[in-house]
Amino acid sequence: MTKTLLAGALTALLATAPTTAADLQVGDPAPNFTLQASDGHTYTLSDFAGKRAVVLAWFPKAFTRGCTIECKSMAEKGDLIKKFDAAYFMISVDPVEQSKAFGDEHKADFPLLADPTKKTAEAYGVLRDFGGDIGVVANRWTFYIGKDGRIAAIDKAVKPATAAEDVAAKLAELKVAAK
Repeated sequence: MTKTLLAGALTALLATAPTTAADLQVGDPAPNFTLQASDGHTYTLSDFAGKRAVVLAWFPKAFTRGCTIECKSMAEKGDLIKKFDAAYFMISVDPVEQSKAFGDEHKADFPLLADPTKKTAEAYGVLRDFGGDIGVVANRWTFYIGKDGRIAAIDKAVKPATAAEDVAAKLAELKVAAK
């Protein structure tokens, strides 16, 4: 199969992914998205199809304690993740301006994706109502998406302090190619 045909097939697979995903499982097609990021770029999941694995590290809210710890881990130890042929992002339902300020403050050298409409968060089944001042935000879950556009693993027990080490370990376990 040619690369163009393969990429087209994977793009079609991503486009037909479930739109409600409270029950997304390993092996399911990952819901496609197009989101703005803290680095000024717009990212579309299907653009990675056939090329690279993708890590989506969902977090509840910028500038909160656990999210700050997680972002610092990913920024300070991101070199562990960069050894793998994978694109990685932190992602929340915060507006892009807030994602940018949060990433800048913690010297994140990777993009933070913004999903203020919550459509992508809904598709991934990560939304949770914390009530009060926090409201509806994403659970702290990490999705690992293979080059084939399918979910390779889901971590629903993310430890903010060791997030980077844990992502690198999971990429190794999933046998994602080294750079």
